[in-house]
Amino acid sequence: MPTGHTGRVPEIEFHPELRRVAKRLPKHMINPVTLPFMRAASRLMWRRRPKGVEVLTLSSGVGVRLYRPATPGPGPALLWIHGGGYVLGDAAQDDVLCRRFADELGATVASVDYRLAPEHPYPTPVEDCYSALTWLSGLPAVDPARVAIGGASAGGGLAAALALLARDRGQIPVAAQLLVYPMIDDRTVLRTDADHPGHRLWNQASNRFGWRAYLGDADPEVAVPARRAALAGLPPAWIGVGTFDLFHDEDLAYAERLRAAGVPCEVMVVEGAFHGFDGIAPRAEVSQSFFASQCALLRSAFAPAAA
Repeated sequence: MPTGHTGRVPEIEFHPELRRVAKRLPKHMINPVTLPFMRAASRLMWRRRPKGVEVLTLSSGVGVRLYRPATPGPGPALLWIHGGGYVLGDAAQDDVLCRRFADELGATVASVDYRLAPEHPYPTPVEDCYSALTWLSGLPAVDPARVAIGGASAGGGLAAALALLARDRGQIPVAAQLLVYPMIDDRTVLRTDADHPGHRLWNQASNRFGWRAYLGDADPEVAVPARRAALAGLPPAWIGVGTFDLFHDEDLAYAERLRAAGVPCEVMVVEGAFHGFDGIAPRAEVSQSFFASQCALLRSAFAPAAA
């Protein structure tokens, strides 16, 4: 279908396992008008606590949900950071996922309830995550040499920022960074060619709102991981993203920069997948393989060093 000077509308070829659900999903959900309602709905949805989840408040005031492995430590650990465009979400939304990580990896998993923008812009969210990382690394059940960090969407962006912060402070060694379709570069909002009819749940309108809320008055050259000039010395990374994800290009560009800086980085690109596809269709084989790839990276990072 002609669209003037912009050329033809791209053909939408969703992954076969995702086609049906993609048709029912909105292209975006979060904006200044919907945010209060989305937050209220989130609080209602995640107010129940499943068995085996410990809900804690650290001395710093940061909330954490803890998932212990069946085998006692000291063993590996994962700090998980939830998504929500920096403005929405709750650690409870990833209870099932974090339990899976704990069971699959025999790891202690902590999911952090960082404070949200725009009420708490940068650096508060990443400092909350650093506080949780410090606490997790110091648990008797955790081997401090085998602690990884990870997150999805904005949580992936915060995980990348946390990896940089931990490297710069030099107090906590991070074994790996798991960046699941991370929201990692605010400059994507400047692109006029980034929106695509295959996008779901998050588009340029939501992206502009999320980054504006998170950055506030901060210097993006410091606050935004993809803008940081020096990436050497960061822990090994895993980056996964779908071809119909708004963050596809920025994620692959960050992976290239990590590799150029000498940081091992595994990349998994899922053809025809939209943002958050694995959470929407967790039982699909494509989602299962996406999760398995993440676990493989973490197992490698958690493997005890040779004597």
